[in-house]
Amino acid sequence: MIFRLIIYGLLGWNLEVFWTGLGSLLKGDLNMMGHTSVWMFVIYGLSGIGFEFIHNKIKDKRWYERGLIWMYLIFAAELTSGALLALFDIHPWEYDGTFALFGLIRLDYAPVWFSVGLIFERVHSFLTDVQLARRG
Repeated sequence: MIFRLIIYGLLGWNLEVFWTGLGSLLKGDLNMMGHTSVWMFVIYGLSGIGFEFIHNKIKDKRWYERGLIWMYLIFAAELTSGALLALFDIHPWEYDGTFALFGLIRLDYAPVWFSVGLIFERVHSFLTDVQLARRG
């Protein structure tokens, strides 16, 4: 489980740095500097472990049903973890704009979270196959 937590944490970190780097490019910054927080490693790692249980329960549903479930669950994880950290005056992210909700989630990210959830399924399946092969 520790191995998978580390993998999910590292993948989340990398995706976030890539995403924020692209965001800086869209703002005209050719340096494309991406960023993240150490807190996000913990959030991505624990969320990945928790999402494995959900994946096992929903894997027989249609892809678009699973994508919607992932979208809602990722929004819930982002809102919950952001609110918990805010209790300690920790704010690794703060969204603004028309689609921001409490500064903790952005509703316009729905297609991104839909897709990320489906990608997560592939990662989880791969890690499961690797683990089974090692026992093999």
